Amino acid sequence: MKNLLRNFEQIFVTKHLLFWTLIAVPVALTAGSAVALFLWLLDVVTRFRWQHEWLLYFLPLAGVGIYFLYRSAGKNAEAGNNLIMDEIHQPGGGVPVRMAPLVLVTTLITHLFGGSAGREGTAVQMGGSIAQLLGRWFRLKPEDIRIILMMGIAAGFGAVFGTPLTGAVFALEVLAIGRIKYNALLPCLMASLFADIVCSAWGIHHTQYVISLTAALDYWLLLKVILAGVAFGLAGNLFAAATHQVKKLGNGVFKTHKWLIPVAGGLAVILLTFAAGTGDYLGLGVTSKDPGGISIVNAFHAQGVDDWSWLWKLVFTAVTLGMGFKGGEVTPLFFIGAALGHTIAVYTGAPIDLFAGLGFIAVFAGATNTPIACTLMGVELFGPDHVLYFAVACFTAYYFSGHSGIYAAQRTAVSKLGKES
Repeated sequence: MKNLLRNFEQIFVTKHLLFWTLIAVPVALTAGSAVALFLWLLDVVTRFRWQHEWLLYFLPLAGVGIYFLYRSAGKNAEAGNNLIMDEIHQPGGGVPVRMAPLVLVTTLITHLFGGSAGREGTAVQMGGSIAQLLGRWFRLKPEDIRIILMMGIAAGFGAVFGTPLTGAVFALEVLAIGRIKYNALLPCLMASLFADIVCSAWGIHHTQYVISLTAALDYWLLLKVILAGVAFGLAGNLFAAATHQVKKLGNGVFKTHKWLIPVAGGLAVILLTFAAGTGDYLGLGVTSKDPGGISIVNAFHAQGVDDWSWLWKLVFTAVTLGMGFKGGEVTPLFFIGAALGHTIAVYTGAPIDLFAGLGFIAVFAGATNTPIACTLMGVELFGPDHVLYFAVACFTAYYFSGHSGIYAAQRTAVSKLGKES
């Protein structure tokens, strides 16, 4: 009888996997293609802005355009990633189809005119919006809608960074601090992997990073990694707090004329650019117009960034996103972390490329409370040789970043003190 039950269980598992594989294919095809289009357009508008730096002066006007686009057509889509996460926690009105084109267009506008923002939020929102639409077409049950929304997050994240394993785990880990539910693990992995393949098939290439350190485990270096992890966690917490406070300040000052919020934000970014003396903190920040400028790529080299580059980028991005412009937080977090890691390495005598890589993933881990996904990202981006350092930096940053993060809809299932909610 037990053997018979086991056979039935295997049949059920096979049927379950076949069902979600069939669902994962259209999710990946559409989300992967949408992300490919977005990344191509993002590269086009970034290079265009580099050639026409005067576009920055129209950033306040662009912000007004974004405001009225969402006011006239956005409705609940303005909640962005938080709306998708809320729908996974407690299905309600659903994720609207209009979210995908709106966030695509408004993110491109933000980058075209010099706002400091990322790309993950756009990719995740497009993935979630597409997944919700497909869920309706397939007439999925409410519990299956939750899974397909997680697949949309995984597909968008995995495709936009070229990290399919990270995308799958991030979609599960980001929902609640301290707890991961594995019921959507394989569907998310399939969606993320297929979406990355689709995105690459369109000719999209992701930035390659190299950590040259080949030495065996060094306990003195490990101690430096732990201390750096504390700094990375505090930086992640500072970014999340700054972004929330800027948003709160803008809403408080311009209670009756909300359209003035992005105007003030755009003017602040212009003034910050003059104060910093460079335009390298505008836009994505992966590379810069000047090959020797301040960027994520150059943070991995000895002369790549200044001591306070990480704080400049933090302020630029908190103002941009807190004042209503669109995009993601993750790539700016990569910039902040890589620049901070570079600075720490210079003053502690640690390997610059290793600490830039550690900061890259660990500040992100602290700001999003996703240490496992970020450790895996380190392996996917930099190789497995330093996985212990990756884990130590990410886990330490996670504990020192507090319980708040960049996603307001993220819940606390188990506190970092070990108490269940």
